[in-house]
Amino acid sequence: MENTVIPVGGEQPYDVLVGRGLHTELPALVGKATRVAVVFTRTVEHYAQHATHALIEAGYTVLPIEVADAEAGKTIATAQQCWDALGAAGFTRTDAIVGVGGGAATDLAGFVAACWLRGVPWVSLSTSINGMVDAALGGKTGVNLGAGKNLVGAFHPPVGVLCELSALDTLPPAQLRAGLAEVVKGGFIADPVILDLVEADPAAAVDPAGPVLRELVERKVRVKAHVVAEDLTEQGLREILNYGHTLGHAIERVEAYRWPHGHAVAVGMVYAAIVSRRTGRVDVVERTRRILTSLDLPTTYRADAWDDLLAAMRVDKKARGAALRFVLLADVGKPETVAVDDEELLRAAYEELTREPAA
Repeated sequence: MENTVIPVGGEQPYDVLVGRGLHTELPALVGKATRVAVVFTRTVEHYAQHATHALIEAGYTVLPIEVADAEAGKTIATAQQCWDALGAAGFTRTDAIVGVGGGAATDLAGFVAACWLRGVPWVSLSTSINGMVDAALGGKTGVNLGAGKNLVGAFHPPVGVLCELSALDTLPPAQLRAGLAEVVKGGFIADPVILDLVEADPAAAVDPAGPVLRELVERKVRVKAHVVAEDLTEQGLREILNYGHTLGHAIERVEAYRWPHGHAVAVGMVYAAIVSRRTGRVDVVERTRRILTSLDLPTTYRADAWDDLLAAMRVDKKARGAALRFVLLADVGKPETVAVDDEELLRAAYEELTREPAA
């Protein structure tokens, strides 16, 4: 099957390519660079080697930089190591960076690129569902701090995003399913066909060799491409992409980032659905639980965590003053950002979240 090209508009337009064997596209994307740093994690070393060989054959000098996997590598200390390596290799403003891996790796690579000489070109070669449909496109880059997730970062769009579907063939099933939480999110906020596809055949949705998963990836990429083209720096529309993330990011912090991002967002979406219903909006609580359960994603969290979660939400970058900001649903496909200062309502919603639904 041919590669799918999905354009992302805005002041700095670029394309997202969805397909297989996409490392061959790298030379055209890095353009006039002389040196290219390939930032990767050991779990995707195979794809980093393909990228390196393609660049070397095209005449580039390649600097491989291995970083820790997942959120463990998404730190200021790791970024510092990358910058030190770039400095030692003499990277200039026209050189480029390629991030190979999941969402954490591409977030880090983009942040390193954003800060080096105040911004150098970078490319995302995404090897996970979350990276493909969320982290890699949109220009948000960043690292975590002890105080919270993504608190230090920059808006720095890539020059291209490559969604390498062949990487999904060997992705651990649990990791693939976790990535689908972001896809489901896209269904609730913008494209209900995503929800219909998952409900019709959950097994097909997690089959990396089948057409349904590819369609789900492409649909979610189109959702995000439309949003970020309209609002790169999250001044309005882009906030809808935070559906499920207010509580989700708090769970990640409380779990010291040991929980997969998709698991935290899945629970966060159930919570947002409960808050939506309790504030007089649409009731999609049971549908949300049913879809997520069909993908083996969690829908509850421990009852004793509320105080810690509330404290984490108060330092989240989405908070404004005393009120917490949530993306809620007026209806499926109709999200709205709402400031909620009723702590008792939020606590009661959380208590409902922690109760297992009746069989």
